[in-house]
Amino acid sequence: MNILIIGATSGIGHCLWKYYVAKDHNVIVTGRRKELLENMAKNFPEHTHAILCDISHTKLLDNALASIIHKYGQIDLAIVCAGIGELNPNLDVETELSTLSVNVMGWANAVASIYRVFERQKSGHLVTVTSVGGLQPTPVAPSYSASKAFQINYTKSLQSKAKGTDIIITEIRPGLVDTRMAKGEGLFWVMPLDKVCRKIIKAIDKKQKRLIVTRRWRIINFILKHFM
Repeated sequence: MNILIIGATSGIGHCLWKYYVAKDHNVIVTGRRKELLENMAKNFPEHTHAILCDISHTKLLDNALASIIHKYGQIDLAIVCAGIGELNPNLDVETELSTLSVNVMGWANAVASIYRVFERQKSGHLVTVTSVGGLQPTPVAPSYSASKAFQINYTKSLQSKAKGTDIIITEIRPGLVDTRMAKGEGLFWVMPLDKVCRKIIKAIDKKQKRLIVTRRWRIINFILKHFM
């Protein structure tokens, strides 16, 4: 398969890249950190195509997609992991807008652009990585929780749009995962990255509509959705 992972230099995206290149798939990876991308391509040169790209710069992402299609012909699986989240209890405006530029503007451009590629191909599997945090506003990171709520609802909209087609949309909704995105004091139920990725891979293989990972976070998801 030709697999695109947007946001692959760390966390879930990086873990998924390691799995898919080990299975001899062609994996196109994007991210903002040049050195990490170069190391990824160096470690698995036959199956890794690295593209330096910040999705908040929408034109760069558009150009990257065009170059990928030109080189590979089509994308079979696209996983959108890119995102940022900072604790911002003092509501520093620059921090708020930076988060929204990546998690809303850049993310929406990436997801919509990939969907249009799949429409032209008449097939494809799009995976979005959202967050249980999108179900509960938080005063210490308002732009993050709001942007994840946007992603959840945008993904649901695309799932409705894709009905009756050969386009598959999977939403992965993690709780707290042991990555650099997990910030703050008193964190609980922080899930090991490897365990989370194994469950994500299984959900992708099964073409599930949604995965709340891991099982204990499904309890929190249910409570937030129905009682908060």
